[in-house]
Amino acid sequence: MKNIEIIQDTNFIETLEEKLDIDGPFSSWELFKMAYEAELTTITSDFHGLRALEFLPHMNFLPHQVETAKQAIEEMNGRAILADEVGLGKTIEAGLILKEYMIRGLVKKILILVPASLVNQWVKELNEKFFIPAATFRKNYPWESYDIIVTSIDTAKRSPHREAILDLNYDLILIDEAHKIKNHKTKNFEFVRALKKKYCLLLTATPVQNQLIEIFNLVSILKPGHLGNYESFLEKYGKDRKKINQDAFLKQLVQKVMVRNTRKDTSLDNSKRHIETIWVDFSPEEYKVYNELDKTFQPFSTFSKITFLRELCSSREACFLSLQKFVNDENNHGREILQPIIEQIGQLPHHAKAQKVVELLQKIGDEKVIIFTEYRASQLYLQWYLQQHGITSVPFRGGFKRGKKDWMKQLFKDKAQVLIATEAGGEGINLQFCNYMINYDLPWNPMRLEQRIGRIHRYGQENDVHIYNFAIRNTLEEHIMTLLYEKIALFEKVIGHLDDILAELNINSFEGEVKSIMNESSSTGELKIKLDNLASIIQSTQNSWQEESQYGN
Repeated sequence: MKNIEIIQDTNFIETLEEKLDIDGPFSSWELFKMAYEAELTTITSDFHGLRALEFLPHMNFLPHQVETAKQAIEEMNGRAILADEVGLGKTIEAGLILKEYMIRGLVKKILILVPASLVNQWVKELNEKFFIPAATFRKNYPWESYDIIVTSIDTAKRSPHREAILDLNYDLILIDEAHKIKNHKTKNFEFVRALKKKYCLLLTATPVQNQLIEIFNLVSILKPGHLGNYESFLEKYGKDRKKINQDAFLKQLVQKVMVRNTRKDTSLDNSKRHIETIWVDFSPEEYKVYNELDKTFQPFSTFSKITFLRELCSSREACFLSLQKFVNDENNHGREILQPIIEQIGQLPHHAKAQKVVELLQKIGDEKVIIFTEYRASQLYLQWYLQQHGITSVPFRGGFKRGKKDWMKQLFKDKAQVLIATEAGGEGINLQFCNYMINYDLPWNPMRLEQRIGRIHRYGQENDVHIYNFAIRNTLEEHIMTLLYEKIALFEKVIGHLDDILAELNINSFEGEVKSIMNESSSTGELKIKLDNLASIIQSTQNSWQEESQYGN
């Protein structure tokens, strides 16, 4: 303490004494009293509780959202990972924290980095729900002129923006979908780590996806050194994700910077999920072509064959275009044997699954419906096919620019009955005004399906949601449906614990494991056996966990 030099500001006292000596002039008592009372409103006697709630009477916050905001401010000093499950309102929690700090006068300059497709959505929510004057980045307008700026990390990290941003001191940095900066070797991580910040919020539903080191990287952005250095962390814990639950000390350290609410722990029970499997039968012509394709592709890689079979289960267009591309590639040998099958696909009738979609939409009535497909060709076909039956629709895919995505979402809300989305629609967009979803093509990764459902079954959804999963009998789709979704009961039991089960089995990625099985299988029959084994192992692990839990109780 001896090294600290204390300098007293005597200017105010000296000026006051001068005024008293010459008897003024003084401000009127009324003005002084008003200034004094105005100052009192900004002073908080302690730092407990949220003052922002008084300023947002129109918002109905859920208990877990208020608790998360309080915990991030009071216990984590504004440096926190908000890791709630999809649809529990991480954006709402972040907005509440921002508002609280602004009201307390602790935060003025804010940088918010989000996926490009979500920039306008973030600005809209902050403006309308929290009365926070956020703005999007505009060309030829200097970065230092923005107090609260929302932009994409891709824009921010490019020159000359990068240099301008790194030169500024921000009171608060917020990063949405923060799992995308989990790799410390990427430019995104390097850029975010270099930002000058007082407070920092990282939002992600999947803080640890594959390796334990990912949580170390995220925490090192918030609090460098909190988990030690890179080498000592690896030496002590390795890369095994299980350690985060098995090692009490590590778990305690992580909980000091991370809040994770799960659906079962919250009061978000207003809307229920109703999940139904819609079985579809191919026409005789379609089954003939499917089986012919299965046999024809024996000389080629199993992975290629399975890809084409999956595409044929989606639409003739998707399969036709991929086969044409394959045939036109001079590096692929034996291309000539595919020509007859391509001609047969070109003569197929309308797809059985598309016909079933129209039947279901007519049964549903005028309700808004989102349809997910894996393939762009199927998206275009479905849009045309629905139009032929008088059903309005709009597309939504990753290739659209931000403004076009906003237009599509608005057109869906105000005009069209159906939104046909590829996987890009599974991340980020909020569609609580819609409560019907059709999974036209099932992803082979159940976590991606959960992301899709999270678009409508989320905070703000007041109605029950209806999910329809399509699968064609006697095809690979039937096997995926019966094994991955029904046998291991992913919807009811496992979806919240799948990551933990995979970690127990030393499987880094579910999708990666399925692709590995596809590559290593010499036939679709072998693929089915291996997938059956995978499902059995997951089911066995799940059952043993349940038995341990019952025994423990």
